Amino acid sequence: MLGIAQTEPKPEALRVQLRNLTAAGLFLLAMAALMPAGYMRLGVLTMGVSLLALLALVWAMARRRAAQHDRSYGQISTFIEHDPAACIVTSPDGEVQALNAAARAQFGAEPGGTFVSLLKATFANPGGIVQRLKSKALEMGAAREDVVTRRENVRLSVHRLGSDGYVWRLEALPDRTAARGQDGPGLPMLMLGRTDAVLFMNDAARALIGERVTALDRIFAGGRPGTGVVAELTTKTGVHPVYVVATEMSAGRTALFLLPAPEDSAPRVWNSFEDVPVPLLRVAPDGGVMAHNRSAADLVGAGLRENVPLSDLMEGLGRSITDWLSETLAGRAVQNTEFLRLKRSDKEVFVQVSLNRVSEGGNASIIAVLTDATELKTLEAQFVQSQKMQAIGQLAGGVAHDFNNLLTAISGHCDLLLLRHDQGDPDYSDLVQINQNANRAAALVGQLLAFSRKQTLRPETLDMRDTMSDLTHLLNRLVGERVTLTLTHDPVLQAIRADKRQLEQVMMNLVVNARDAMPGGGEIRIETECVTLDTAMERDRVSVPEGAYVAVRVIDEGCGIPRDKLQKVFEPFYTTKRTGEGTGLGLSTAYGIIKQTGGFIFVDSELGVGTTFTLMFPILEEQDLRLGAIDALPADVVPKNGDGVILLVEDEAPVRAFASRALRLRGYTVLEADSAESALRTLEDSELSVDLFVTDVVMPGKDGPTWVREALESRPDVRVVFVSGYAEDKMADAQEHIPNSVFLPKPFSLNDLTETVHRQLH
Repeated sequence: MLGIAQTEPKPEALRVQLRNLTAAGLFLLAMAALMPAGYMRLGVLTMGVSLLALLALVWAMARRRAAQHDRSYGQISTFIEHDPAACIVTSPDGEVQALNAAARAQFGAEPGGTFVSLLKATFANPGGIVQRLKSKALEMGAAREDVVTRRENVRLSVHRLGSDGYVWRLEALPDRTAARGQDGPGLPMLMLGRTDAVLFMNDAARALIGERVTALDRIFAGGRPGTGVVAELTTKTGVHPVYVVATEMSAGRTALFLLPAPEDSAPRVWNSFEDVPVPLLRVAPDGGVMAHNRSAADLVGAGLRENVPLSDLMEGLGRSITDWLSETLAGRAVQNTEFLRLKRSDKEVFVQVSLNRVSEGGNASIIAVLTDATELKTLEAQFVQSQKMQAIGQLAGGVAHDFNNLLTAISGHCDLLLLRHDQGDPDYSDLVQINQNANRAAALVGQLLAFSRKQTLRPETLDMRDTMSDLTHLLNRLVGERVTLTLTHDPVLQAIRADKRQLEQVMMNLVVNARDAMPGGGEIRIETECVTLDTAMERDRVSVPEGAYVAVRVIDEGCGIPRDKLQKVFEPFYTTKRTGEGTGLGLSTAYGIIKQTGGFIFVDSELGVGTTFTLMFPILEEQDLRLGAIDALPADVVPKNGDGVILLVEDEAPVRAFASRALRLRGYTVLEADSAESALRTLEDSELSVDLFVTDVVMPGKDGPTWVREALESRPDVRVVFVSGYAEDKMADAQEHIPNSVFLPKPFSLNDLTETVHRQLH
């Protein structure tokens, strides 16, 4: 077929099946001929005819399959016959079925053998390479790999032919590792494996060393030398100093270039550096760049030119770069390798710089070896930022918990004083001021808790159209007259589950920031729509799972956010506003609320164009999810008196004193305990009747849920009110296993406490 040799498929299994069907059909027909007339004979005859009919059908399908197979291979044969590279077609199990002219000339083989045996003369371990590429081709349809062999570099590629087999192609590559300088032969180069085994040596390396070596310690007594250093090389003619430059290759390999020692021939060695695939600079003692190779120009950028000071190209040493160079020349440098940041305007690039002193005609200079460390420094910065945010979150949560205890005592005792003063009393206005400022402090603490994601949410089923409709009047007042607020909703918007009060706070923060970004006025657009992700979305180091979401976008036409500041906008206390114009907690609060709700928040911005904040909330699937906290109490709830015995457990004395007095004023009998252990000792009296436990969650010793479980073993009918400065994640799980319990977040007022107790008892 156009000169290409190939074999026909050998479906041995199909032939066996056909023979078996034929024998079975003929046997049944013979049995029917010998049997007397009747239903039995008719049945056997029918079975025999059916088997022969099935045989004919299978034979026809096999012929059709063979014809398709021949046409397919004919097309492939025509396509690859005149390819200058060797092309081989194999079956799925690796049998060679076709070779083009180049393959027949190169291997001198015919169809029929295995592909692995065909490659044994080319690769040291062809089985592993073939299996690796077949696995990739099964997954992706095609694969390729560049392999360094004893004679040349080869690219082996494979394409999958459905279930029919594979097409392999072997292409000789130019020896890029045997780089040539401007005035001499190729650079000596060794290719090392992960264990420092010498996989390959080019001709220049063999000529330098005098023999083929397989172990690196044979030529370097101290093991693999570092890049940019002068090392002692053991050769057939003795020990010679060489300048070593290493570069990482694919599949864990390392290319080791052996250059003449700079002390002996600096001009020649620098000419050789030009083609080394490692960024190199030659720096004068005063810090000016004397020369550089092509790799350095690509890495450093357009600012790299002769005589430019090194300090104009990079920064971040923490001291003068000139002093660092001087110490290196004098041999006093404590560390010759540093991480610096390039002063590129187009992108952020970090480099690892290694300095080495060289001499030319008695004049000393420095060769700087650069390594792109951007990915490493980016990962390091992300890790540091993650640790910092976690530490701030823990600090905010702990501080907020303590502040809530203080605010509960302040506002609670203020409520007690207000009960004894009417509006005509001179002290009444002062008490109201104390109460209002305590509430403002509680709101600020709530922002800290929102950032640390330890606030107590009151989730409910929300329709974003209704939520935004209720909020529109307030938002219009916030943006002012020079800014236009436009709302656009998806007509089939589905419900989500979130805390309405907290979600409103998020929207207000975003709208206020958008307003401040447009001092001259403009338009703020709020858009909502349903979004379905068929696959997980990777963005900003976050993976958004597949599924249905409600997306809310807040879009402004403001000044935009610089690219280097985008990743900082959600940090607490970070703000570009002047002192007194903002606390820097707005976006960090929004971030904490969205994350605690189970949603995602992203920001896109372009200088001079505007900014878009995108919120994504999972669509609610189950309408009957349990609320995680009690409903908010109306501000005008009338306190109710009651009776009953309450065991109050609180380790903070001011909070315990206020709560005890407040409950007694409403007619309850209150037993106090300052710890869980004290409460359990009180309950040891079997004749003591207790109707309700009011307990703090976090206390020294046993926590609230732990001692309550122990107490309920002997008093299963007692109801429970848990109070805490914040609701920890484990609190929701603990509450599920404690019947008849509710949660009351601190700080709470006198009315909040007494109304919650009344609800539990009645």
